[in-house]
Amino acid sequence: MNIFLTGYRCTGKTSVGKSLAQTLGWSFIDADKELVETYSMSINDIVSKEGWDSFREKEKGILKKICGLDKHVVATGGGVILDSENVESMKKSGVVVWLRAEPETVKKRILQDKTTGDFRPSLSSKGLVEEIEEILLDRKPLYEKAMNFFVDTDDRSIDDICGKIMGELKEPKVKR
Repeated sequence: MNIFLTGYRCTGKTSVGKSLAQTLGWSFIDADKELVETYSMSINDIVSKEGWDSFREKEKGILKKICGLDKHVVATGGGVILDSENVESMKKSGVVVWLRAEPETVKKRILQDKTTGDFRPSLSSKGLVEEIEEILLDRKPLYEKAMNFFVDTDDRSIDDICGKIMGELKEPKVKR
């Protein structure tokens, strides 16, 4: 079994994933970093040179490899849920946790993140807040469909978020 952390940019997937993996004694994989290392190109370069469709195909291939592993905590790319095959692969391989955050929290975290340029190319031609709100609204039903459960990450520590995930894993509730 693996644990897949999904959610929009800067919702805590990597930070929480590293801590959760350490708590469980499992390995941690950041799917975006795995993609960058495999193709020796930044996400921004892949998108600008080859387009979003090419990036999504590469992402799918990386995810399939990861799904063949066991006892890994995986930080997925924010758009991994756009492809139903990705969702199916994750569900067959483990538990899908949606890390949620409000648009203002995401904006604040994006502005503080020095890797945003390489790992988080713009998804639209809109301003940052408008883009975040629009993409979150569009993706919300996809995250809901993909998840086994969600955890809100606004104003919560990494330890608190990990504790919530561990609690859900020990006593799984009906999918919300």
